[in-house]
Amino acid sequence: MLGLLGAAALVLVTGAPWLLPEAAGGKTLKPPQNVEVIMIDDSFTLKWNWSEHSTTDVFFSAAYKTAEMGDWEELPGCQHVTSTTCDFSSLETNVYSEIQLRIRTEEGSSTSPWHELDAFTPAKIAQIGPPGVHLEAEDKAIVIMLSPPGTEESMWALEHSSFRYNIIVWENSSGLEESITTAYPNYNVYNLSPDTTYCLKVRAELPLLKKIGFYSPVFCINTTVENKLPPPSNIHIHPRDGFFALQWDYPYDKVAFQAQWLYAFLKINPESYEDKWKPIPGCANVQTTQCAFHQNDFPKGIYFIRVQASKGNHTSFWSEEKRFATEKQTVIPPPIISAKSINANSLHVSIGTSKDSGNGSVDSYYSLVYEVVFWENSSHSERKRLEKTDFTIPDLKALMVYCVKARALLKDDKQNRSSTFSNTVCEEIQPGNASKVWLSVGIGTALFSIIAVFCIMKFISECIKYVFCPSNKLPSTIDEYFPEQPLCNLLLSPSEEQMERCFIIENMNSLTTVVESGHSDGDHKRYSSQTSQDSGNYSNEDENNESKTSE
Repeated sequence: MLGLLGAAALVLVTGAPWLLPEAAGGKTLKPPQNVEVIMIDDSFTLKWNWSEHSTTDVFFSAAYKTAEMGDWEELPGCQHVTSTTCDFSSLETNVYSEIQLRIRTEEGSSTSPWHELDAFTPAKIAQIGPPGVHLEAEDKAIVIMLSPPGTEESMWALEHSSFRYNIIVWENSSGLEESITTAYPNYNVYNLSPDTTYCLKVRAELPLLKKIGFYSPVFCINTTVENKLPPPSNIHIHPRDGFFALQWDYPYDKVAFQAQWLYAFLKINPESYEDKWKPIPGCANVQTTQCAFHQNDFPKGIYFIRVQASKGNHTSFWSEEKRFATEKQTVIPPPIISAKSINANSLHVSIGTSKDSGNGSVDSYYSLVYEVVFWENSSHSERKRLEKTDFTIPDLKALMVYCVKARALLKDDKQNRSSTFSNTVCEEIQPGNASKVWLSVGIGTALFSIIAVFCIMKFISECIKYVFCPSNKLPSTIDEYFPEQPLCNLLLSPSEEQMERCFIIENMNSLTTVVESGHSDGDHKRYSSQTSQDSGNYSNEDENNESKTSE
């Protein structure tokens, strides 16, 4: 049933009631009542009621006006009509702009007041008609080909890709209905019984505009007799080390298979796409129920996959079309990380993907970020941050061991998919170059201080030995006042004591000879002695006297 759409009515009085024009017989003409605008796809209809009876012919005329127009103009298809409906589908106007209509009654030279409608936007009040339906039968499936409501030039011309279709299908003998919703105007209903009659009806919807269309008439079709070769079933696709593994089930042996793929967006086009299917590399004429193809052969996107069996001159129908989204099938491998201490409080971390995993194409499919977790090895208090492939962690403690691990995340992914965590890498924060320089300076200063102290002590020791322990024997007049033990032995440690060899020289001439020749002749004895730098000559009055007596 068609509802009342934008049917609010206004009555515009053109003059005072007593001045209204009158029809023949002195009666005042009344304008149409309960005026409706009905728009279905690109079909525009104006409908109204008029219950008055007249002996003469009564006509109705309508006019329209838009915001861009300065005055009212005649509404095409709605001039001097005798029925209570008129079709103005030929009106050329912007369906997204407001329009206003009015209608009046005419009888002879008399007219009624105008019945004016509130302004409305055609695209807002228009309803969606039923889609076009075409059916083809297989032994266990029905191929449904739909055409969007309206024409290519209708107000839905820009909405063809936004339609959703609700299909109600049932076996004719049972009447048990199944509801299916799809975005593709070409759709196959699978898992049916061979040689059986099925019926269906379809309606189109525009969820974004909150519009639900009318159902199509009921269409029925009979499936064919069962084929000798059944189609492959239970199609599955699994990611494996840079490849996609395609698997299916089949009840017979010694059968060859081929697989094809199709861009999903081609199914949105209501035209036939049968010639758009392409063979999958590595999956043509295979003798097993599986095959593999490289991930790089299928860039990021959505596809459909189907498989067919053949044996001799017989081929099966194609299998159910399996929807295949690469972004959901691709496995994100864990990253590989390395860490290196670069100064006294920072750690440089590098993140990459494994070249041996065969998943190098992941980087070309997606934008990756990395969740990095790091902690002090002694505390295990974890800290997290999001980073790219290379970064530096600052404000760390020197000589402390830090551990790092990371996992890859899909950037702006609504499903929050991620890889597993990488292996944990631990690194000790080493002192920087400045610390090494200061350490070297400290060690050098300490060594210098030790050497300086040693030299000073040696110098003091030599001074003490020189002052208190001269190497030459003191004169007898002085020596007799000192104890037998030399003073140096009292001041120095036993290890520092030195033995002095002393000789009594009775003849200076002999000493001179010994010094010059190093030996003596005749009665002179040979002496070998170590003399000190002191002259050893001392004088006093007694010794002078003894020298004189001796002479």
